[in-house]
Amino acid sequence: MDGLNFLYKSAAGRVFLKALCAPALSRAAGRFLDSPLSHFLIKPFVKKNNIDLSDYQTDGIKTFNQFFRRKIKDGKRPFDLRPESLCAPCDGLLSAWTISEDGGSVIPVKQSRYTVGRLLQNEELAKKYYGGLCLVFRLCVDNYHRYAYADGGRKGPNVFIPGRLHTVRPIALETLPVFVENAREYTVIQSENFGGLLQMEVGAMLVGRIVNFEQEAVVARGGEKGFFEYGGSTIILLVQKGKASVRGDIEKNSAAGIETPVKMGECVTVGKK
Repeated sequence: MDGLNFLYKSAAGRVFLKALCAPALSRAAGRFLDSPLSHFLIKPFVKKNNIDLSDYQTDGIKTFNQFFRRKIKDGKRPFDLRPESLCAPCDGLLSAWTISEDGGSVIPVKQSRYTVGRLLQNEELAKKYYGGLCLVFRLCVDNYHRYAYADGGRKGPNVFIPGRLHTVRPIALETLPVFVENAREYTVIQSENFGGLLQMEVGAMLVGRIVNFEQEAVVARGGEKGFFEYGGSTIILLVQKGKASVRGDIEKNSAAGIETPVKMGECVTVGKK
């Protein structure tokens, strides 16, 4: 039994899991990864995850977290600027689900179901997304961990929901309603193209911080929104009913329980319904 199977599928493992998922441990790990003492971790991390450093700005990096939140070189993640295109806000593995119209349920294949109301802890806001789309972008440790605005418009305040910090790998998603238990932060962007587009960042095991740069502001599609620090993480987009249809390959893969690799700026829809 490997480590995650032990933690999530055994009684003894769940005892250790409670401590590992506590925000206090994440903060402690974050302090170490912010220190120059963590620099030695960078080379083996790059080698293990086959990261192509030629894509990134790496000058002046002194800590592991500085490396983890490294910036990508100009031109490496161009955004599709067609008004009808809803773009991926990050690199990651994408699954897309229809939100039910009679209670806001999201029912992924082989994963724990949850409702939009529990996800947002705001039932009135959740109702605006009944019948719409839930797009889940799961970032792996080797992905680029800065993220952008999926579309431009008037951005509302950041709403932080405290919680635990489970891993977002499939074994945890199959076992627990991770997205409604983990710490997370969201904002609603009033987009001319997609109405009230909700963008949420979800923390994960050993992610010390979700860092968003702005509060209320007018933002542009592709503008840098923030970054995650160490660990796999997730971004969720909620799209109101009738505002967009997901790409056919993503829809087919999601129905089969397969995540689709996407890059920041890539169009993930086929225009409005």
